[in-house]
Amino acid sequence: MARFKRILLKLSGESLMGKQGHGIDPERLAEYAQQIKEVHDMGVEIGIVIGGGNIFRGLKGTAQGFDRVKGDQMGMLATVINALALSSALTVEGVANKVLTAIRMEPIGEFYSKWKAIEEMENGKVCIFSAGTGQPYFTTDTGSSLRGVEIEADVMLKGTRVDGIYTADPEKDPTATKFDDITYEEILERNLKVMDLSAVVMCNDNNLPIYVFNMDVVGNLKKVIDGEPIGTYVHN
Repeated sequence: MARFKRILLKLSGESLMGKQGHGIDPERLAEYAQQIKEVHDMGVEIGIVIGGGNIFRGLKGTAQGFDRVKGDQMGMLATVINALALSSALTVEGVANKVLTAIRMEPIGEFYSKWKAIEEMENGKVCIFSAGTGQPYFTTDTGSSLRGVEIEADVMLKGTRVDGIYTADPEKDPTATKFDDITYEEILERNLKVMDLSAVVMCNDNNLPIYVFNMDVVGNLKKVIDGEPIGTYVHN
């Protein structure tokens, strides 16, 4: 029995680099598609937001002299490239899917609307939401929160390369300890870098829980759906 009926899965663009260290690693992409198929076959309705950090990050571009708005627009296009790659990988796995874009770019993807997304998910398609919010100055974390609230998801599953939320960055501080369960208020009080502040506040205000887990371990997505405690649950 699936723990959640409808999920918003947030995937890191940087994780798509896999062992390559750049671009899209076909092996990692295939692993993601296989994990998504496993959950889709359980009857879970799935919306996905994927970042673009493996190709271009708007803020990094700004630091290198790009105009902020143009840099963010380049980042939006990077998410579309990743969305198309994931769509292709899901098709190979036999999973019906649809790419929706926050800015018009037919025939690459259909222009996003809440009602179209829900209709497609209810009809068994995985929806991949690309181009962020369609506006500059917002990250894909905020885009994920927005889409999760809009599609009335039961939870946002934030797939990262660590197995949850820690008191400090576990990759830098070996004494960091993991939270199995934490409130939004605690995250804000401790200033934990889970997601962008605007994303955390949006989830908090709209009572959308987040589950942070390591998506790079094959099989973990199904474990989350099965209710296994492998990550950190964030709630009001």
